[in-house]
This record gives sequence, structure tokens and C-alpha cells, in this order.
Amino acid sequence: MAGFDCVGAVEVDAQPCETLRHNRPKWNVVQSDIREVSGREFQGVDLVAAGVPCPPFSIAGKQLGKGDDRDLFPEALRLISEIKPNAVLLENVPGFAAAKFKSYRQELFSKLHRFGYHVEADVLNASSFGVPQLRPRFVLIALKHRFAKFFRWPEPLDRVVNVGSVLVDLMAANGWPGAEAWAARAMGIAPTVVGGSKKHGGPDLGPTRARAQWKLLAVDGLGIADHAPNEAFPLETLPRLTVRMVARVQSFPDNWVITGRKTAAYRQVGNAFPPLVARAVGISISAALREMETRMPAVPLNESMVLFEKPPLKRKWKRRQVPNN
Repeated sequence: MAGFDCVGAVEVDAQPCETLRHNRPKWNVVQSDIREVSGREFQGVDLVAAGVPCPPFSIAGKQLGKGDDRDLFPEALRLISEIKPNAVLLENVPGFAAAKFKSYRQELFSKLHRFGYHVEADVLNASSFGVPQLRPRFVLIALKHRFAKFFRWPEPLDRVVNVGSVLVDLMAANGWPGAEAWAARAMGIAPTVVGGSKKHGGPDLGPTRARAQWKLLAVDGLGIADHAPNEAFPLETLPRLTVRMVARVQSFPDNWVITGRKTAAYRQVGNAFPPLVARAVGISISAALREMETRMPAVPLNESMVLFEKPPLKRKWKRRQVPNN
């Protein structure tokens, strides 16, 4: 959506790989532990993008940082040093921006500087880019120095999208007469969708505090439904979201097929970096790589696509996913 072509996607779990292959049959999807992948075959790409596993830095965990064996930032650095891309995008939970990890961040930035990159980082809220949930994420951008001066962070939209307006048609899909009234109660922004991990049970919308926030939006967060409510569903009962509804809340397009049983499908959706946020940041990176500072000023996302009437960037990029993100 930002004008790049994918030449390699690496993921350790089989089900997300199947989803990628189903939706993008021409992609090179590699099912592997990222620690077993060499970056040398991808030398010359423009962009390495990665969601580094978040448990080492999440407030929901023990925040062990580099003491956690799931910390794959060192592997990300190894791949960057081998691939030598023009640009890097790394994302993580906002907890990574905490004072507790200041020295870790400084070490990470210093290594990227030694690799020849200018580094910027910010915490972006998904709700600023057309996504009906908060979902703050730490986003790191590293650019070769010749491109760095052209980079501008994406401008937030001038309007906020709410849960009710995004989901009302899906909530009414099976004839539930309460859909419109429900949507009027769900006019806020959702809390961060929590995908969870294989260590937990079935899918739900997060811990107690998150479920309480969902309840304020007239949603039962204790589980995920198989289907939208039907004509017999009581008007006074709070409905549960389906996987497709959660995918909408994450800004996945409706034609994106999520393979696997309900729990596996929900985890893929819940652990994802929202596509509209990725698009916004990707457009900013693409503009920098085109050295378009004067021809492409920072603009709201809903206006930016008209600036990409030219053929997309022909050089290749590598989008990288890593285990347990």
C-alpha cells in the first residue's frame, strides 16, 4: 500500500505463513526461525521492516529486556548489517520507550549509527491513522544519511474513526435488529487489541482492564464469536466480536483471508502491526527514498495517495516478521 514490492517475508509459525501465501501467492514466504536466515541473499533491497517480539518489553510481561531469550533485536541488527538496506523500520510495544530501557535503546541506536544510519524513533497511536483503536506502538526508522534529510513522520488524520461506524454492517450481517442501536453505543475508540500467545487459552479481547474498556463500547470481551448476532440475539445482551470484526478494527481489508481455526486466526490479527499505520509510515519512507522533500511535503494520509500516480518504486524491499510478535 506504500508502493514497495516484497521479496521476502520470514515467519516461524506455519499458520501466518499460510495466510501470507494465500493472500500474496507471488511472495517469497520463508517459514523459519529468523536466527537461521542469512541476510546476504537480500542485499540491495531498499527496506527491512520487522516486528521484533514484544514480550521482553511489554508491561504485561516481566520486562526482562535483553535478559529475555525472546529478545531478537540482536538478530535484527545482524540482518541489517548483512543486507545493508537503505531504510529500516522496527516496531515494538510502547514499553520499549520506557526509561527502564534507555540504555538498551542507546546501544541499539549506536550500533545503527555505526552501520551508517540516521535513527529516529517515536510512539505512534493507530487511532491517528484511520484505525479505530489506540494501539500505541514504538516505531524506529533508520535511513542511510543521503535519504535521512528527506524523511518526515506521517501527519495524523484530521478525524478519528470509531468502532461503531466501522463495524455496524458486520454486526447487522445476520439480521440482528439491534445493530444500529449498538453502533450508537460504540462511538468510541477501542483499547489495544491483544492477540496473546500460545501459552494462553482461547481468544478474548485482553485482560480485565481491556475487557472493561470494551464493555463501555457495548462489547463482551470475554471471547470471540464464530458469527455475528442473528435475529434471535437479545437486544439487551452485549455482542462479541468475530475474527473478521477484529480484523476491521486492526484495519485489515475485508478481502484479506485469515487462514486457520478461530484461535490461530485471531492471534494473527491481534498481534499484527495495523496495515493503515504501516501504510502511513511506509509512504513517508518511500518519499524519503525518492528524495522528494520539496515535491512531496508531509500531508494527511487521506490525501497522500494522489502523490503516488507515478509507477511504484522499482527497487526491492524485504518485509520481515519474527517469532512471537
